[in-house]
Amino acid sequence: MGRYLHLQMLAARLIDRIIEFGHLVVIDARGVRHDFKRTDKPKVVVKLHDTSLHWKIALYPTMVVGDAYTNGSLTIEEGTLRDLLVIALKSMAAAERSPFNRRLNALKNWFYRREVVNKIGRAEVNVKHHYDLSAELYSLFLDPDRQYSCAYFRTPDDDLALAQLQKKQHLAAKLDLKPGQKVLDIGCGWGGLALYLAKTFGVRVTGLTLSQEQYDIAVRRSRAEGLTKLVEFKLLDYRQERGVYDRIVSVGMFEHVGEPHFREFFKQLSKLLQDDGFAVIHTIGKQCLPSPISVWIRRYIFPGAYLPTLSQLAPIFEDEDLWLTDFENLRLHYAETLKAWDVNFQNNRERVAEIYDEEFCRMWEFYLQSCEMGFRHSGLTVFQLQLAKQIDVVPMTREYMFEMEQELRDDVRSISEPTKIPAE
Repeated sequence: MGRYLHLQMLAARLIDRIIEFGHLVVIDARGVRHDFKRTDKPKVVVKLHDTSLHWKIALYPTMVVGDAYTNGSLTIEEGTLRDLLVIALKSMAAAERSPFNRRLNALKNWFYRREVVNKIGRAEVNVKHHYDLSAELYSLFLDPDRQYSCAYFRTPDDDLALAQLQKKQHLAAKLDLKPGQKVLDIGCGWGGLALYLAKTFGVRVTGLTLSQEQYDIAVRRSRAEGLTKLVEFKLLDYRQERGVYDRIVSVGMFEHVGEPHFREFFKQLSKLLQDDGFAVIHTIGKQCLPSPISVWIRRYIFPGAYLPTLSQLAPIFEDEDLWLTDFENLRLHYAETLKAWDVNFQNNRERVAEIYDEEFCRMWEFYLQSCEMGFRHSGLTVFQLQLAKQIDVVPMTREYMFEMEQELRDDVRSISEPTKIPAE
C-alpha cells in the first residue's frame, strides 16, 4: 500500500508541475480523484483503468498517454480528446522554454539521432509501415486527389478539396514552369501533383516513391488520364535517381529523410538539378530548437521521421552553394488540414473499424488530433523553400508567382476534377 501511495503521489506531483493551462481531473484506477486546475476551460475528466499507469505516466508521459488512449486503459469521461491535447501541449510548450528542458532536449536530440538513420533499404521499410496500409483507408479521409500534405487555405471557408488544389497552384507558381521542361517529384505520393503539373503545363514529370501501394495507384491514374508520355513513376529511392532536371519539387517527403541525412539530401538535389534550374521543397519544420519528434508518433505512425529547424538547414545551404531564393512559413495551414482530415475520418469511422478495428481508430484519431494541436500550440509549422544553384535563375521579384497563381485560379483547365483512381 505504501509503495502504491508513493507512486501515486509521484505521478500527481509530476502532473501538477506540468499543467499550466486548463482544468484536468484524473480519476485513478483506485477511484481517487485528482484535480489540477489552472483555468476554467477547457475542462477534461480522464479515468485510468490500470494501476500501472500511476507510475508509467510519471516516468514517460508523452509515450504512455497515447498508448493508454489507444488500448482503452485511459478513457475520457468529460470533454474531448482535442481538449485533453490542448491542455497537454500548451502546458508542455510552456515547460519546454525552461533552461533545464532546453538542455534536456539537446541531449534527447543527440541520443535519438541513431533512430533516424534512414539508409537505402531502411527508408523503404519506414515508408511501407505507413503508406502501404489499406488503399481504402486514405480515400476515407483525404481529398479526392489524395494529397497527403499541408493544404493551402486562402479563406477559412475553403473546403479540403479546394485547399489542396490551391496548394498545387501555389507550388506550381513557385516552380515557374515552361512546356517541355523536365521535372522531378521526390516523394510523389499517389501521383496527384505530378499529373497536375503535366496536364496544366505540358512538362515531363518523373515521380519517385518507395511505397508499392502509391506507385501502383499513380501508374494506373497516369494510364487512365492518357499521360504516360509525360509522366513516369518509379519505385526508387531518390539517392538512386540519375537523371538531371530543370525543376525539382518535393512535398511532404523531407520529414522522412532523417537529420543524419540532411546534407546527403541536398548534395543529391544539387546533382539532379540543371545549373539553371531550381527546386521547391515543402516540409514540416519546427519553430524551436532542434529536438526529436514525439516518440509515440515515431514509433507508431512515422518511423524514422525527423522535423528540421532553419538553424539546421541554413548552414547546409551555405556549404553546398545553394541560394535560398524564396522562403515561406505556412504556419497554421497544416492545423486546418489535419482538422479537415479528422472530420472526414470521424465521418467514416465505422468503415475504418471494419477495415481494421476500434483500437486502430483510436490510434489514428490520436495521431490526427495530436498533430493538429502540435501545429497550433507546440511550434510545428510548414516551410516552403525555393533553392537555386545560381543567383540569377529566378526572377528578381515575386510578381511572377502572384501573376501565375492568379492565372491558374482563373484557368478552367487548372481547376478541373483530379484524375480518378481506377480500379485494379
